[in-house]
Amino acid sequence: MKEHVETVVLDSQGLSAWIAQDRKILAMFQVFHAVGADFVIGANTIVEVSHGWVNMPRLWWALSRVKVEPVTEDEAKASAELLKAAGLHGHKYAIDATVAEVALRQPGPVVMLTSDVDDMARLCGDRVRLIGI
Repeated sequence: MKEHVETVVLDSQGLSAWIAQDRKILAMFQVFHAVGADFVIGANTIVEVSHGWVNMPRLWWALSRVKVEPVTEDEAKASAELLKAAGLHGHKYAIDATVAEVALRQPGPVVMLTSDVDDMARLCGDRVRLIGI
């Protein structure tokens, strides 16, 4: 990777792919790790990826290797403002907004691995480089 990346933010699909040891994601992680990037998730992403089939030991292992950002009242209010500015609303976009808010408060340059490039582009604008997975 030629450019510098300070922070890599994972949405639920990014974290799920890592837990599942998806080869494409693991290869990307190696590249980002080699350039010294920090990996970050929002706390509510843990809830979003947890289900009956998730490999919980693998999830705990992954969580030990990322920075987990809180979603406090202030962050929730900022996420609501992002939704309003993007013209989005409702539960379909709520967690996306908190992931976007987490990404926007990280040291840049920031890359986000996401399964929802279109909505994240609306929420983050051009301040976060989006990589679809």
